[in-house]
Formats: sequence, C-alpha cells, structure tokens
Amino acid sequence: VQLQASGGGLVQAGGSLRLSCAASGPTFSGSAMGWFRQAPGKEREFVAAISRSGTSTYYADSAKGRFTISRDNAKNTVYLQMNSLKPEDTAVYFCAARDGALYYKPEFYTYWGQGTLVTVSS
Repeated sequence: VQLQASGGGLVQAGGSLRLSCAASGPTFSGSAMGWFRQAPGKEREFVAAISRSGTSTYYADSAKGRFTISRDNAKNTVYLQMNSLKPEDTAVYFCAARDGALYYKPEFYTYWGQGTLVTVSS
C-alpha cells in the first residue's frame, strides 16, 4: 500500500481543514487506517483511527469533538476533517495503514504516507 497525504496548509485558529490520504494497492479495504501527527521537537502522536469497514473509529483526547476520520473504500481514500483548530494542532500529519484492526500505536502501522504540514496561526 502506498499512501499520499494532502490538504495541509495555513489556517487561523478556529478554522477548518480537511486532510485526504489516497492509497494505491489492492488491499486498502482490508487495512485499518490512522492519522498521526508530529510537531517540531516532539514525538509522533496518535490522532485518529478507523476500521477497515469504517464502522469503528477511535480518537485521541485532543481530537475528540473537533476531528472526524472517515473513509471511502470505493475511492481508496481516508479523510480527516479538522474543525476548531488550535495553534497546538500545528504539526506534520501522517496517514498510515495496517492489516487488521484499528490501533493507536504508530509502531503497529506498516505503511506510511509522506506527511502534510498543518500550521494554525493564533
């Protein structure tokens, strides 16, 4: 599975962005997907994950109520809708895929996209 993240950019605090992650390969629908982020000088952290069918989702506390993960298996794409953005959301956002069930630890994900930068100004 090859992953290509897009949709990052500069936005003011309180604004919204929608990230997309396009996957190539025949196994997308068989993969749980996750979004992670990494701010400068910090470790990569979990943001959200979605099951293979899209019926189950899981969010970091920092994302609950503001971010929504979704997927379209017909388009081989996973999305992260981010609302009410805060300056502390500034980071490079990565999408990742793993066989099997959704999970929140990055070391359990096999495939990674290149990342897209989100900058939230105050």
